[in-house]
Amino acid sequence: MSLLSTDEFDLEELARQAVLQDYGLPYGEAGGVPVEKPDYATPPELLNLVKLAVRVSGMDLGVINIITADQQHQIAAVGVEAAVCSRDDSMCSKVFTSGAITALADASLDPRFADNPFVNGGIAHVRSYASVPLVTEQGAALGSLCVFSPTVRAIDAEQREGLEILARQVVEVLELQFKTRQLVEALEVVRRSNEDLAGFAARVSHDLRNPLTAILGYTELSEQDDDVAAAGSAARYFSIIRGSASRMLSTVEEVLEFSRIGGTISRRTVRLNTMMNAVLQDVLPLSSACDALVTVQDAELTVDPAQVTALLQNLVANAIKYSTPGCPPRVEVIASVGDTQVLRVIDHGKGIDPADRQRVLEPLVRLQRDGDPTGSGIGLATCARIAAAHGGSISLTETPGGGITATVDLGPA
Repeated sequence: MSLLSTDEFDLEELARQAVLQDYGLPYGEAGGVPVEKPDYATPPELLNLVKLAVRVSGMDLGVINIITADQQHQIAAVGVEAAVCSRDDSMCSKVFTSGAITALADASLDPRFADNPFVNGGIAHVRSYASVPLVTEQGAALGSLCVFSPTVRAIDAEQREGLEILARQVVEVLELQFKTRQLVEALEVVRRSNEDLAGFAARVSHDLRNPLTAILGYTELSEQDDDVAAAGSAARYFSIIRGSASRMLSTVEEVLEFSRIGGTISRRTVRLNTMMNAVLQDVLPLSSACDALVTVQDAELTVDPAQVTALLQNLVANAIKYSTPGCPPRVEVIASVGDTQVLRVIDHGKGIDPADRQRVLEPLVRLQRDGDPTGSGIGLATCARIAAAHGGSISLTETPGGGITATVDLGPA
């Protein structure tokens, strides 16, 4: 679709071109006679509105026209083959910017149309004719809802009102389709942006991991050096460096894992117990240190085992870390399979304020609370990404009696 030159450009023309783009119709020059329109399926909602307009008016034929600087495009038609003609030949181009309905019992008697090829037999023999402008909320005139007949007949006030109502409905449909296309395009931009961001995070994380590992290695060697006094300030500085580098390396590893996970998934049937056995092995040092009790209600799931194992590991580790001080953590992992597969990880710990429950699912968001363990704010975001990759989502609610229940929808079985 070609654009207008700068001196011809206006918002109305841009709106008309947008409608044509929605329908895959070309924008350019047309000859002096109708030409067959490109092959596309007219949306049924538009076709039904034209059918209703024909019935309300008592006419034989009806069309929806989009009128550009050079052409008239019929994007829906009843009783006639939709076509494209030049704007000079169009009847509606003479009246669609008037802001009011034009209704004529015999168009051949009107000086505006007496010599028009649609009236004088050059293209057709239109007699009765009614045209209602299609005007957007912003005041842009797109074209017309037009009904006509080869015989002379008048329309009354009630029929005129009916046509005006239908024209407003046509505009609403066109604007909804335009907004839908904008949304689809925006989602595609976001998808590409997320892919680019994930790739960037993966590259940066990979590049940072090697120098951080080297810093840790040389720090440990320095701490073991006989020339470094164990109780001296140098040893204390090396200890601080090692702790900071370790935390940074942990964050880099989590960012790298976040960039890798949640993309393409490979589903297969697996038991929840199988995945939880791996999870419990990984969190054993953490759970043993605080006498955590983790119970599992087994079920058979069709998921990506590696990704869901990572999800469970994050949720179970969080449930243990954020337990109520002085109370051994109790964690329940439950799966249910129906129309969708749902995992629930239930804890009875410190909980999360309702206002923060959605926010903590975003990357790098951490709550600043006394007594909370250190973290990067990546874990729950990773869980949300895994759930989305499975066609589902994750939500956090309060456990009766206190704590958090993480409910994970993993899509259909």
